[in-house]
Amino acid sequence: MTRTKDSVVEVRGLRKTYGSATAVSDVSFTIERGETFALLGPNGAGKSTTIEILEGYRSRTGGEVSVLGADPEKGGLPWRSRIGIVLQTTGESGNVTVREQLTEFAGYYPHPRDVDEVLEAVGLAEQHRTRIGRLSGGQRRRVDVALGIIGRPELLFLDEPTTGFDPEARRHFWELIRSLKAEGTSILLTTHYLDEAAQLSDRAAVIASGRLVDIGPIDEIGGRDARVPIVRWRDASGHRVEERTTMPGHRVAELVAEHSAANDGEPRDLEIVRPTLEDVYLQLIGAESAAEGAPSLDKEVAA
Repeated sequence: MTRTKDSVVEVRGLRKTYGSATAVSDVSFTIERGETFALLGPNGAGKSTTIEILEGYRSRTGGEVSVLGADPEKGGLPWRSRIGIVLQTTGESGNVTVREQLTEFAGYYPHPRDVDEVLEAVGLAEQHRTRIGRLSGGQRRRVDVALGIIGRPELLFLDEPTTGFDPEARRHFWELIRSLKAEGTSILLTTHYLDEAAQLSDRAAVIASGRLVDIGPIDEIGGRDARVPIVRWRDASGHRVEERTTMPGHRVAELVAEHSAANDGEPRDLEIVRPTLEDVYLQLIGAESAAEGAPSLDKEVAA
């Protein structure tokens, strides 16, 4: 595969099958250096299979893949030292302290981050002497994140990183990811929190039933029509009415004038709704599910 100069990940025509079942079908995308890229999709869509192939943990059936200039199936220790991985499930030992675990992992990398710096960044400075087995679920998730970034990776895989975080912890984590991005770290993020993807990502790809449904900048994905605002109100019978319009303010003024002329006062529950990334995502997934009708496979399938 011929790489473009600034791409850290290039995927072309990726396929993964298990017998007659297809987990990933003809998926193609790139991730540019310094970019935060979100891979979105429902459970079983093919996200985890795709990511495991990029990480070098699963072989592919077909297509071409380059990660940091190498085929991940053939990546050795020097290549692995350049990536960081935060998996969905934890794998650290519960019998050592947070500091001991981070110090051990730091020794695996040629240019690791300072342990105290990482402890502070993930909000575990006060728990550095606590055995990992005694931490709460959210705190253990922070250990996962700390282990993923201790090696100062060029490319960081974040698979549902804020599961178990409370809202305040999630906000702090977002700031951490923004700081990593500012340092030039490229990030591949999967998350079911669509507001998280909208806050952190430059671009997103939506995958469903093993196929790429759409890809593009966060504020463009789904196309222009999906972003058209909606005006909602209740009519005289109390029924909910909604209209898509590119001029929502004008439509609201018209409705107010119409109701005033009829001596009805203002329309009830009148509001303007601007579609979020979550709204657009649900439209894309719904359309794909209606067209496909058949489930796909993901990480639950044994290789």
